[in-house]
Order: sequence, then structure tokens, then C-alpha cells
Amino acid sequence: MQGVSYTTGVPAMIGAMMFLKGLWKRPGVWNVEEFDPDPFMEQLNKQGLPWHEIFDEDLEV
Repeated sequence: MQGVSYTTGVPAMIGAMMFLKGLWKRPGVWNVEEFDPDPFMEQLNKQGLPWHEIFDEDLEV
């Protein structure tokens, strides 16, 4: 359960933090996909949910 709780709670906390800091706050109704993802993705790394991208690599098993 701990893993599921962490991977569910951390992104929600980061989203709330983005809103409270004013980074994800605009008048009207917006989906999270319409906001700048870079601050969110940076915080994922800092909060213990690291990610990385692989470009131009063969993904066949």
C-alpha cells in the first residue's frame, strides 16, 4: 500500500503546490494538461518520483 499511496499522493501534493504558488492559476476553467508541465516534472524528481526520457533508442525487447 505504501507505494500506491506515495505515487498517488505526491503528484496531488505537487499539483496543489503549483496552484498555491500561482503557477497553475488562471481565470476560468482549465485542465491540468493546459498548464506548463515543466515545474511539475521538476518537482517529481525532487519529491522522490524520478523520471527521464530516452530519445532515438530502439525499444524492441
